[in-house]
Amino acid sequence: MDSDQLARLAYLLLLLVAVAGWVLVEFRRRIGEALRVGIAWGLIFCGVAAGYGLWHDMGGFSVPAPQMVSTTGEITIPRAPDGHYYVTLDINGTPIRFLADTGASNMVLTQADALSLGIDPESLVYLGEAATANGTVRTARVELPKVTLGRYTDADFPAWVNRSDMQGSLLGMEYLRLYRVEIAADQMILRR
Repeated sequence: MDSDQLARLAYLLLLLVAVAGWVLVEFRRRIGEALRVGIAWGLIFCGVAAGYGLWHDMGGFSVPAPQMVSTTGEITIPRAPDGHYYVTLDINGTPIRFLADTGASNMVLTQADALSLGIDPESLVYLGEAATANGTVRTARVELPKVTLGRYTDADFPAWVNRSDMQGSLLGMEYLRLYRVEIAADQMILRR
């Protein structure tokens, strides 16, 4: 536990002691009623704390701003509430959302995204292997005829379809290196 978490815990305990003290003083002659009120306030407190935690985990229902393209061609991608940067590429006229992953070498498609692009994952030959945090996975190489981000279009771009389940497609360095990547003030900025 770091010092910030200890300070929050101390504050919550102090608040709990204050409320419990008030209940005991207010109802000192009616202990049964004091216990009922104390339990009710404890449950209210737990409900508010749980609600706050869920609200925070869900990002407060905030919708992250979409990526923006300036008149100079600069692409600005806001940081999502989960701390990652998500980039939407237009591939052959179909928008595909990628996690920008500077730790990944290649553009990797989920089977669902490959299917939405008209690629049948079942007909692919999975000859490649990739080392991931989840172990070694089998991959199949495909070529994407037209990949567009903002005003930039790349033809016949190589990508890999992952045979294993993944939460979303990854945009690795093979694509990101086409841009000058800058991360500042909760934004990823791509320039060519």
